[in-house]
Amino acid sequence: MEFEQIGYAVADGVATITLSRPDKLNAFTGQMMAEMIAAFDAIDADDDVRAVIVTGAGRAFCAGADLSAGGATFDYADAGEDSPVGPDGELRYGVERARDGGGRLTLRIFQCLKPVIAAINGAAVGVGATMTLPMDIRVASEAARFGFVFARRGIVPEAASSWFLPRVVGISQALEWCYSGRVFDAAEAKAGGLVREVVPADALLARATAIAREIADNTAPVSVALTRQMMWRGLGYQHPMEAHRVDSRAILSRGRSGDAREGVTSFLEKRQPAYPDRVSAAMPDFYPWWEEPAYR
Repeated sequence: MEFEQIGYAVADGVATITLSRPDKLNAFTGQMMAEMIAAFDAIDADDDVRAVIVTGAGRAFCAGADLSAGGATFDYADAGEDSPVGPDGELRYGVERARDGGGRLTLRIFQCLKPVIAAINGAAVGVGATMTLPMDIRVASEAARFGFVFARRGIVPEAASSWFLPRVVGISQALEWCYSGRVFDAAEAKAGGLVREVVPADALLARATAIAREIADNTAPVSVALTRQMMWRGLGYQHPMEAHRVDSRAILSRGRSGDAREGVTSFLEKRQPAYPDRVSAAMPDFYPWWEEPAYR
């Protein structure tokens, strides 16, 4: 695949997505959104990809939305029939083009079947911060800075972050960061639970790769895909019985798989496992166990 605003590479089972507008501090655009979604589509379709790293080129991770349009940046009016703003100025909330681009991306990451690791190398502000929330593990460089700056731009948190952020860091911390809109350093991000660890800048990609390798080299891909969806979707359950139903189905189906036999045998024989099942062909018959909601 050829991309203009991101880099995409796969090596030894690990896909790396690099936000690549370094002269613009990797500011987020509609094209970048589309290219990232296409990359995640490719990742899910490729059984050789076992884990994903997302990072930024240059000195920023992503400095937020591209503000080159000035005061009209968040004004979506145009003359098309499918415009979210009607001819009399009425807002058409239900049309497809009314959807927030950051949310389109985070929902796609949420649906991903592979573990996603954010290697946050510099400024992660606005959508640069919220796009990392559905990623599973966040590792930050000492140079990283974060900001949920929406209230300082006259808008509100986007990218479905009102769902993700309180679940990641708790409601009080989420609200303080969003109310103030201030930019804070990597140490505060770690103390607040936003990132797992902070490392020197020159060690960031090596650390993210080590985490990815631990997954890729030792785990069954179908089990990891199921686990990712079980954990994320379980955050919305109202009773543990909902999790118990899914767990029971997953244990029953996985327990009869070639992966389970290989996992136990390789453990007893004290050797590296060679799991036979692939995500493209071996997801159990009860998957998916949810109905994906539509935007309207």
